[in-house]
Amino acid sequence: MRDIALFSGSAHPDLAAEICAHLGEPLSPCLVQRFANDCLGVQLAANCRERDVYLIQPLVPPVQEHLVELFLMLDAARGASAARSTVVMPHYAYARSDKKDAPRISIGGRLVADLLVAAGANRVLTMALHAPQVHGFFSVPVDHLHALRELAGHFRRYDLTSTVVVSPDFGNAKSASSFARLLGVPVAAGTKQRYADRVVISAIIGEVAGRDVIVLDDEIAKGSTIVELLDRLRERGARTIRIACTHGLFTGGALQRLADQPDVLEIVCTNTVPVPGADRVPKLRVLSVAAAFAEAIRRIHIGESVSALFDSEP
Repeated sequence: MRDIALFSGSAHPDLAAEICAHLGEPLSPCLVQRFANDCLGVQLAANCRERDVYLIQPLVPPVQEHLVELFLMLDAARGASAARSTVVMPHYAYARSDKKDAPRISIGGRLVADLLVAAGANRVLTMALHAPQVHGFFSVPVDHLHALRELAGHFRRYDLTSTVVVSPDFGNAKSASSFARLLGVPVAAGTKQRYADRVVISAIIGEVAGRDVIVLDDEIAKGSTIVELLDRLRERGARTIRIACTHGLFTGGALQRLADQPDVLEIVCTNTVPVPGADRVPKLRVLSVAAAFAEAIRRIHIGESVSALFDSEP
C-alpha cells in the first residue's frame, strides 16, 4: 500500500495500532501538546505530501478534547499537502444529537459534521451511527460499517435453539432484525418512552417467555434503558439474559451495575470505545473490530468497493 499515512490521536491508540497491524503498515507519530494558555497543538510527524492520510480518532470522553484534536489533525494534514484526508471515527458521539425534538435546541450531529468537513475531511469511515439520518449530515462520502458479524460470530458458540434477540426500542429494531437473521433466531422489541429524568419500557412486542435473550443495542452509556428492559424481561419470564452492544461507553458505573444483575450471564461490546482495565468485570467480553476497519481502509485506498462490508445479511 504505497502513498498511505496513518495517524492516531490520543482517544484510542490501542485500536489504531491494531488496525495498522492488520494492514501491515506503521502508525506514524502524532504529537499533541497543550500550551500554557490551555490550547492544544498538533504536529503530524511524518510526510503527508500527496499521500492518502487516515486519521484514527473515535469521539470518546473527554469528547470535546478529542474532537478539537481531530480538527487540528485535519488542519495539519491539509497544511502538509495531503492528497486526501479520511477521518476514521469508530464512534461518533454527536450522532445522538440528530433531530430538533425541543424548542431552540441545537443539532450537534449536523454541526460537527460540517465542522469536520470545514477542517479538511474528504471522507469519513465510521461504525454503527446512532441514527441512519446522521449519515446524510456529511457533505463528503461516508462509509458506515457495523459490528453485527463480529457480535454474531461470538454468540454462535452457544446453543441458540431457544434464543431471541431483543431490541430495547423500535429505533434499533432494524439492526436487531439483521442480527437475528445472522443467528437464525426470532426478534422482539421494547416500547420505550423517554421522560426528563427516566426511561420507561411499557411492553415487549414478541415472545420472550422461557427463552434465552440476547439484548442488542448500538450504544450503552448510563445503562438506564437496559436496566429498565431487564425488569420487563423478568416479568415476562425470560430464562437467561446476555447483553450486546457496539459502543460500550459504560459511564457512571454502568458496567458494574449491569454485571451485578444476577440473571445477566455476559456483557459483550466491541473496542470502538476503550474500556479501562480497572473498570472491566469478569462478565465483560470485548470483541475487536480492527480487522473490519483495516479492510475498509485497504479497499478505500486502492479503490475497491466497500459495499460488501456494509452487508448485514447471512
